[in-house]
Amino acid sequence: MDRRTLPALLLTAVVIVVTPMLFPAPRQSNPPVPDSASTPSGVAAAPTVATPPKQTASAATPPTGARQSAQPSTSLQRARVETTTVQTTRAIYQIVSPGGTPATVTLPDYRSLRPGAVKGTPVSLIEPGDQLFHLSYVNGADTVALNTVSFRAEPKRTEGNTLVQSLTSTSLAKPITLTYRFPADSFIVHLEGVLPGSGGHLVVSLPARLRSEEADLREDVGYLAVAYRLGATDVKSVSFRSLDTLVRTDSGAIRWLAERNKYFVVAMVPTGRDSAFRALRMRGEAHEGSNATVVRAIAILPVTGQTFALSVYAGPQSWDHLRATARELENVNPYGGWLHGVVQPFATIVMRLLLWMRDTVNVGYGWVLVIFGVSVRLLMWPLNQNAMRSSMKLQRIQPQLTEIQGKYKNDPEKQREAMLRLYQDHGMSPFSPILGCLPMLLPMPILFALYFVFQNTIELRGVAFMWLPDLSLKDPLYITPLFMGVSMFALSWIGMRGMPPSPQSKMMLYIMPVMFTVLFWNFASGLNLYYAVQNVAALPQQWLLAHERTTKADNAKKAPGKGAPSG
Repeated sequence: MDRRTLPALLLTAVVIVVTPMLFPAPRQSNPPVPDSASTPSGVAAAPTVATPPKQTASAATPPTGARQSAQPSTSLQRARVETTTVQTTRAIYQIVSPGGTPATVTLPDYRSLRPGAVKGTPVSLIEPGDQLFHLSYVNGADTVALNTVSFRAEPKRTEGNTLVQSLTSTSLAKPITLTYRFPADSFIVHLEGVLPGSGGHLVVSLPARLRSEEADLREDVGYLAVAYRLGATDVKSVSFRSLDTLVRTDSGAIRWLAERNKYFVVAMVPTGRDSAFRALRMRGEAHEGSNATVVRAIAILPVTGQTFALSVYAGPQSWDHLRATARELENVNPYGGWLHGVVQPFATIVMRLLLWMRDTVNVGYGWVLVIFGVSVRLLMWPLNQNAMRSSMKLQRIQPQLTEIQGKYKNDPEKQREAMLRLYQDHGMSPFSPILGCLPMLLPMPILFALYFVFQNTIELRGVAFMWLPDLSLKDPLYITPLFMGVSMFALSWIGMRGMPPSPQSKMMLYIMPVMFTVLFWNFASGLNLYYAVQNVAALPQQWLLAHERTTKADNAKKAPGKGAPSG
């Protein structure tokens, strides 16, 4: 093991150890686990009159005793629920009346991993009793809560590759029309509405929380958060556990509003003439200890004329689909916490490369990781070659460097000049020792980004590879972390061939593989697979350079005898 290997390995270890400390997974102990048949507190009762933030309260909140002539009678509120089912290639929606909004969204391409779920059960995004979103129309002193309004579904029709479903209210003097457009092969729903009045505000409320469909329910509940993009700024994310009974508000041009768990998201994007929400109100309504488990997130959309338009995304946190829906929506789950600006670019690059390789090579993500690991190592081959040869030169002149340091220990200027001449005589630079570590440090941002990619990326959720049931979860048999440790030991052992014996190097030969194996023990199996492939792909280069080093060392030993004059 040469001199540059030890600091590089130690720095890598620091990154791997510190990363989970700086960016821990959401706490798993406090949030309650939603039962499959239960309705969370506050879910079923959507607000009939939502109170927006102070900036718009005067316009959106009816005064006490304000007339609500557009509200249906009590008998209509108790009307039998009618359901209209709309199925696309990506999702199945059940639009209910009263309300005129989807009460369930099922994703056939994704399977529920909940404990006890029947194998093959598709993911359902909405908790029983809740809806994909709730709408209320406020115009002056009148308020219409759409979840109390009965709607009649018109016959479905198609417009090109788009399925269209219209609904018309039947319980209001002036009707409300809702038209849903479901593009083919998309998780997006385009909603256009015609309201009974002109102007006013539309109050849009997200679900109380998304349904958890993961194997670790408590972990998934810990990922619940509200995210939004304010103007041209970065995405803001507010976790459920940071919300309490106090109201949090924000105002300005809110381009989109979303609610997410670990892998799925519901997002509302204004698309009409008023292409931004103007105020946002968030409040935790049900708590377990100090953590909110149900949140009411309400946004205010100004209405110009009698129409409004929204795009609703309900599906996976898929990078391609989110990016096509709205600007910066792919960052709805920002990586890296307070280091987001540094981590996110690398994570984006890695994710793009993985998706491109998946589409180009047309193999599973397990093989994509294998190919990606080998490709990174091959791209680094020339740099590693130069760095390792530079290190070999440094080893050959080390005795002379030690001699110069001792000879001029009291004269730093002469010492520097003598060392510089020595470097030049051997075609080296004073920066060669530092540049020698660079090839080992360059792959570290990729490893850093992969930590977050495997922790949050829907594309790897539930993806099996060989004996691994899920690349995003730890190896249940712990084969990959053990293989990673063994491959690291082999790489270090070969790298020590031909080097002068050193107790420090011998100690690191055993300590570093054991330490990394312990660190990677519970990491995602895909991350272990990638790192192990990197080690195996580096073995041929390490062996060739070790052979070159031993050959040159043997020749150096024989040279004085062969070159000595006879007699």
